[in-house]
Amino acid sequence: MKRDVEAPPESDRFADAPHPRETHALLGHAGAESELVDAFRRGKLPQAILIGGPEGIGKATLAWRLARFLLAHPDPSTPEAASARSLFVGEESAVSRRIAALALPDLFLLRREWNEKTKKHFTEIRIEDVRRLIHLFHQSSGEGGWRVAIVDCVDDLNRSSANALLKLIEEPPERSLFLLVAHQPGRVLPTIRSRCRKLTLGPLAEPDVVAAIRALGAPWSELPEATLSGAAEGAEGSVREALRLLDGDGVAFDAALRAMFARLPQVDWLAVHSLADRLAGRDNEHAYETFMSGLYRFLDRIIRSKAGEGASAANLAPYARAWERITEAARDTEVFNFDKRGLILSIFADLEEAARR
Repeated sequence: MKRDVEAPPESDRFADAPHPRETHALLGHAGAESELVDAFRRGKLPQAILIGGPEGIGKATLAWRLARFLLAHPDPSTPEAASARSLFVGEESAVSRRIAALALPDLFLLRREWNEKTKKHFTEIRIEDVRRLIHLFHQSSGEGGWRVAIVDCVDDLNRSSANALLKLIEEPPERSLFLLVAHQPGRVLPTIRSRCRKLTLGPLAEPDVVAAIRALGAPWSELPEATLSGAAEGAEGSVREALRLLDGDGVAFDAALRAMFARLPQVDWLAVHSLADRLAGRDNEHAYETFMSGLYRFLDRIIRSKAGEGASAANLAPYARAWERITEAARDTEVFNFDKRGLILSIFADLEEAARR
C-alpha cells in the first residue's frame, strides 16, 4: 500500500521499507507461530504476550500477523479457523486491507508519536498516549470480536506510561489481547513481564534474512545476491540491520566500526574524533543511527559471549553499566539536542573503561 505523502513518519517503520502491518511473509519463526495457532485453537491465548528478541528479526511482523488472524477469524470453532496451520491471512482480504490502512476500530497501536513542533518523534511513549489507548480500549467493541493492542515497542515506555499500561493489562476488557514487542525484554518493568506470556524469538539465519529482504519487493529484491549476502552476514540475523547496511556505504562503515570495537580497550582517539565529526552533522542522521545500532549489537554480542564463557555477574557489570550510561546519554542528546561529538567521545571512554575492567 502506498502511504499518503503528507502523513507524518511512523516511528515503527524503517525508512521506506513496508511496515510490519503490510508484511505478510514470516520467516524463521515457524515454532513460535505454531505455538500461537495451538493456543488459539484451544482457547488458551493469554491476555498479554511479550514478544522479545533482537531488533529487526520479525517480532512486530509476528504481532501484526497474529492480530490480523484474530480479527479475520475471531471464532476458533469455525471450519476455516480450525483447519488453519498458520496465522497467514492474504493481503487481498478485507481485514488485511483495513489493517494496512489502520482502519479497524478494534485494533490499537501504541508507539512513539510524531512531534509537530520539533518535527521529530517523541523519544518515549508518553503517559498521555497510554491514556488515550485506555480510553479507546474501554469503548464498546466496534465489531464484536477481539480487541487487540500492539505496543511497538515496550522499551520506549517511561515508568509512568509503563505503570499506566500495567493497569490496563491487569484488568482488560473481555476478549482483549496485548502484544508487546520488546527488544530488551529483561529491561521491561517486572510487573508487566509477570503478567505476560513470554515468546522469545532468535536471530534469523542468513538465508532467511536474504529471503525476507527479497520479499519486500523492489528495489531491494533487485539487488545482486552477493550484495544481499554481504549485508545479511553483517546484520547478525536482523532484517532491519541488513537494510541499514544496504544503504550507501553501510557495509564498509559497519566493518570499520567493528574494527574499532575489536581493538578495545585500545582506542584510536584520532579515529574517534574523526568519527565524531562525521556523525555530528545534521545531514548524517543515517550514519549516526548505523553507529548506535552497531554499538548496541556489539554490547549485546560481548555480554552474551562472556556469559557463555562462564563470566561472573561482577565481570559483566562494567559492560552493563556502560550500556546504561550510554543509553541515558544518547537519550539526553536527542531530547536536549546536544552536540553528538561529546556523546561519541563519552561512549568510547565508557567502552574503554568497561574493557579494561
